[in-house]
Amino acid sequence: MNKTGFFRFKKLDSEYLLTNDLGDFVMLKPRDFKDFREGKLKKDGPVYQELDQKFFTSKSFNCENCQQRLINRYSRYREYLSSGPGLHIIVVTLRCDHACRYCHASSKSMKRYDLDMNKDTAGKVVDMIFETTSPSINVEFQGGEPLANFEIVKFIVNRVLEKNKKVKKRLRFSLVSTMTLLDDKKLNWLHSKKISLCSSLDGPEKLHNKNRPKLDGKNGYLGTIKGIKKAKKKYKDLRYQVNALITTTRDSLVYPKQIVDEYVKLGLRDIHLRYLNPFGMAKKLQKTIGYSPKEFIRFYKTALDYIIELNKKGVDIRERWVKMITQKAFTDNDPNFLDLRSPCGAGIGQLAYHYNGDVYTCDEGRMIGQMGDETFKLGNVHKNSYQEIMSSPVTKSLCVASTLDGLAGCSDCVYLPYCGVCPVFNYAEEGDIFAQAPNNFRCQVNTAIMDHIFQKFQDPKVLKIFRKWLGK
Repeated sequence: MNKTGFFRFKKLDSEYLLTNDLGDFVMLKPRDFKDFREGKLKKDGPVYQELDQKFFTSKSFNCENCQQRLINRYSRYREYLSSGPGLHIIVVTLRCDHACRYCHASSKSMKRYDLDMNKDTAGKVVDMIFETTSPSINVEFQGGEPLANFEIVKFIVNRVLEKNKKVKKRLRFSLVSTMTLLDDKKLNWLHSKKISLCSSLDGPEKLHNKNRPKLDGKNGYLGTIKGIKKAKKKYKDLRYQVNALITTTRDSLVYPKQIVDEYVKLGLRDIHLRYLNPFGMAKKLQKTIGYSPKEFIRFYKTALDYIIELNKKGVDIRERWVKMITQKAFTDNDPNFLDLRSPCGAGIGQLAYHYNGDVYTCDEGRMIGQMGDETFKLGNVHKNSYQEIMSSPVTKSLCVASTLDGLAGCSDCVYLPYCGVCPVFNYAEEGDIFAQAPNNFRCQVNTAIMDHIFQKFQDPKVLKIFRKWLGK
């Protein structure tokens, strides 16, 4: 009789990392790993007891109460599968006052008013949003620069609030902006509606301005910093924080500590060390601003190690990758980050609405559409019903293509409980939504990041810091 439950494993440094479908993990010394596989571990020993408690042994499956606990935990861990699209990304305009080198959204000139969403389309977008089966709705305004079409932002928010008086879903609004068009009138209104704000900050002034130049030639860094500071001060009385995102280019790789310092200086508690996606201008300029997986991982490790040292000195700064993986590994509450789940969030966790009413599986799918390829378009709010959108063959295909248990190279990976694939990324890189492979850039980077994080878990002092980031 098999003495073990189902698990995946890999050798990590001198020990073996084991994980199971609940997201539990253990680290075993080679001798304990051998004894466990052969059914020779002492059942009254601490190693076996840990394995049994975390559902790695056959014994933990053979009692009715244990089975029910396992079912309850797995259901909670995969709760997102029963919801439906909760994130609704609305591109209210393609106009923008920046010309970012890596612009994923393929933004256009501020004079192109024909690229603004109008009220008729906005109204139909809101109507479709309320067709979702999800009990929670997060409306996220994107662009271009959403503040350039602020009247439509206001129109959508007010319409959502009015419609929700009857259905009473949990609502959240967020707006992603360069902050350079943020004046007091707009800020006061955003604050009054409790709309969370997120900007883009790539690091120190010289780096930020090189990555994200303004169309008028002015100093975009100064405008963004001014906007972030103003928003932080205004939002001090709300539980919503003002956040920022970094996009890493080749020029960023030599500034890991300086980039972190920039976030600390502004009092931003979270930093997400993101790599480039192969969409929009980033795809066209790959040879100029791109890098290899090894180069990014070197940058990431240096930045994370610096963040850990800052935390040891009492500085409150958290890295988002680590925070999400820690939550997945130590709790049953999946953070539902749509890029790190199985299946991914495309279509079933999020929908993206273009300024003209076109509906896409996700924001990345919409970016591919802007590049002239409508593979990930699901329909249009003026022509198609919510049922037609959700039953699209495109939606179904992306579900299949991102369910890790059925993907070669993913189904037996030790990091399956914590990872996810992006079929749109695979399509952009290799022309195939099923092309996730060990040589894939995203796979190499995700694996190396998780190797580093799980190695850090073995240091009690570092693990204490990571768990503190979860409020534990």
